Formats: sequence, C-alpha cells, structure tokens
Amino acid sequence: MIVYKAMRTRACAQKRSITMAKNYFINTYGCQMNVHESEKIAGILLNKGYTACEAEGDADIVVFNTCCIRDTAEKRALGNIGVIKALKKQKPSLVVAVVGCMPQQEGVAAAIREKYPYVDIVLGTRNIAMLADEIDKVLLSRQNIKKRSDKKYRCFDNSLPENYLEIDENTPSLRTSYPNAWVNIIYGCNNFCSYCIVPYVRGREVSRDINSVLDEVKRCVDGGYREITLLGQNVNSYGNDLEDGTSFARLLHEIDRIEGKFRVRFMTSHPKDLTEAVMDEMAASSKICSNLHLPMQAGSDKVLRDMNRRYDRQRYLYLIDSLRSRMPDIGITTDIMVGFPTETEQDFEDTLDIVERVRFSNAFTFIYSPRKGTPAAKMEQIPYAIKQERISRLITLQNRITKEISDTYTGGIYEVLCEDVAPKHSGCVCGRTESGRLVTFEGCEQDIGKFFNVKITKSRSASLFGQKEGETL
Repeated sequence: MIVYKAMRTRACAQKRSITMAKNYFINTYGCQMNVHESEKIAGILLNKGYTACEAEGDADIVVFNTCCIRDTAEKRALGNIGVIKALKKQKPSLVVAVVGCMPQQEGVAAAIREKYPYVDIVLGTRNIAMLADEIDKVLLSRQNIKKRSDKKYRCFDNSLPENYLEIDENTPSLRTSYPNAWVNIIYGCNNFCSYCIVPYVRGREVSRDINSVLDEVKRCVDGGYREITLLGQNVNSYGNDLEDGTSFARLLHEIDRIEGKFRVRFMTSHPKDLTEAVMDEMAASSKICSNLHLPMQAGSDKVLRDMNRRYDRQRYLYLIDSLRSRMPDIGITTDIMVGFPTETEQDFEDTLDIVERVRFSNAFTFIYSPRKGTPAAKMEQIPYAIKQERISRLITLQNRITKEISDTYTGGIYEVLCEDVAPKHSGCVCGRTESGRLVTFEGCEQDIGKFFNVKITKSRSASLFGQKEGETL
C-alpha cells in the first residue's frame, strides 16, 4: 500500500547529547518503506545527540524524506521545501536535508542545488547512512567561513553504493510505530512497469540474508512488538538474487516458527510472483495474517500488457480463487490505476467488472500521472476530465462493496490488536482484525499492544465499531 500524504515522525527520544541538546524534525512522504527509512534517519540523529521535536521551528535539522511515485507527492514535498526558506532565513544555523526517492531521479539533485540554495544536504535512496558525516561537514564548513566570498559546504550525492546492504545492516533505527515493527527484506525492483519510476530510483532487487531478517524479527518480538510487517517493492521475489535456495515461502515458514504471540503481514506483493508455496504457508501459519494486498492496477488484458505487468486478468482471478479456497475469510485489498494512456472506456469497464467479481475489502485508487523517464510518459495522455469521471465511478462502486463487506462483520467476535488511541472518538482505541479491518472500541492508552476479542456492534463504510469482550493471551 502507498500512502500519498505527508507523515511526520515524532520519536519520543530520551537520549541527550553530551553537549548542548539539539533537535530534529522529519517530514516523511510516501510508502511504509519511507516511514521505516525515517526511523533509520531518526536513529542516526539520535546517535548524534539530537532529540525529536514537535515543530520545524524548534529544530536544528529538518529532514525531508521524499517520494516521487506520483506527481502530487513530489509537488507536495517541493512546496514544503520551499516554505522552509523563511525559517532558514530566521534561523541561519538550521541544517536542511532532502533525502529519498525524489532526488534519486535524473536531474533532480542538480535542480535542488540551483533552485533551493538554502538546502544543505541531498542524499538518494541508498546513501542515507551518510547523513551523520554530511551534517558534520556542513557544520565544520560554517565554522571555517571567514568572509562572504567563502563557499559553504553542500552535499549532493545520489550514488548507489555496491555495499549498500552491508552499510544498511549497521544503520541504527529508532522504531516509532509500536506495536507494529517494519522489517525490510528486499530493496529495489526489477519489474519496470511502464508507468513506474521506482526501479530507476530504488535500483535493482537486493535481498537481505535470511538470518539477518530472522534475527531482526526475533529482536522485535522480544522487544514487545506484536505485529511485524515485512517490506519490499516486491516481497514475492525475495531470495531470487540469492544462491542458497532462499525463497519468500521459506522465510515465512521460518518466521512462523519464532516463539511468541505476534502477527505477520507483508507488502507489497506482485501477482506475477505470488506462488502456490507462499499461499500454502499463509494458510498453514498461525502467525501470518489472512490478509493480502495484491495490486491489480487494471482489469484489461490490453492495458496490463501496455503496463508491462506480466500477468492477465485470468491469472489474477485464479490467484484470488486460490487464496480464498485456502483462506475463505481472507481480506484482500488492491491498488487500481485509472487513466493509463492506452485505457479506453471498454478497458475501464473491464476493471469495474473485476472489482465486482473479486469484491476487495478495500481498494487504493488513483489517477495515472506521468513520471518523466518512464515509457508511459511518452504516450499520448488521456484528458484529465475523463480520468476524474472514471475514478469517481470506481470509488462509488468500491465504497458500496466495502460497506456491504463491513456489514457482514456485525455480530461477530474477532481478535483485534489494539494499535492506537482513536483520534476521533473520545475514550476509545482502534486496531485491526487479522483480515485487516479497522475496529474502534472502548479502551485507553494502556491497551495499546494488547490483543482483545471484540464483538462488532456497528459498521460504517470501511470502519467497524465494537465492544471489548476480553483480552486474549
């Protein structure tokens, strides 16, 4: 699942520098992988003696961890980077860093250097570990400036080091998503879907050693985390680049053997690589959730070919049937793109047809936006008004299906992991069922991280409301 809104990491760090305390603020845009990478950025800054703060104005360093998968995400990040200029003018000592996917695109780092002279550090997707050293260089450079003509040090590095995994394994992380822990298992993407910029900014697929992944999961479980989410641009291809027989199915099997009460989810899965062995492991496991995010993108075979997705609608429907034959109550969510350049009205009707057939628990729908450097960006584009009309129809259909599925939960009792205090309901908490449905029920902050049996008393669109029956151990 991709979340296209700015998210801010506010870690409750206790560590203080041996010198005067300094503060950091991280703006995070994009997917769960970016959220986890912001946890690594927080770990780096914590090790340097910085402490998280609640506002950019209180920070000594502001980091923008960016996303470029969609035009809207990139424009939002650039807009906020522009806004920080006023703060930098008021507070010249402020260090401003821009990292992640956006500057990894060809020409973007150079554009930031020219258009945003107050940005001190720009790093790409695989050299975030350099942040600590680059901060030191920036601060030392400022101390050495004696006259106006002296040039300050600025870093612009989006190289992809070959020893990236070795560096990453040693990068500290400050987890901020309790009771969920994010665990990267594979980096990069080899798929080159014609609309997607990810392979160009994330590089080729590189799998972590299975023992390193298992050790991290064990540490998380021992540390009290109750839900482990395995991350990758394509988790199903985990192990394909290794020579020891490792596969994603084997990894799931080994994680299931780890002692303790916890859940496992994973994202994102590519339909072309979802195997019978993975589905078997999901069905047999006591820890892997009966919940899968399986991006469909389109329901038309022609559009899927033009997208270079390497599966057709028949294959996708087969996977859905296979999953439900093994796990009848599985919750299945998806991504659907509207307005791909070659999409006709009939192609769009094919997408609506699959949505009706599959009946997704939820769908993350979005309008195609051209990404410079991808094949689809060179195609003739569909008028925006047509895209808007189509996505409106799709959302209306999916909302109806989601509500109908929600209604089937009413009266049932489900185990829910309490994840947070409900932001809009006083005296309530919220969490998810194994199938991924959000449930709000009466509780307090002390309930976070605990499992409860909850009887569903009411449904409202994608949300469920219930009554706590008791804690499960």
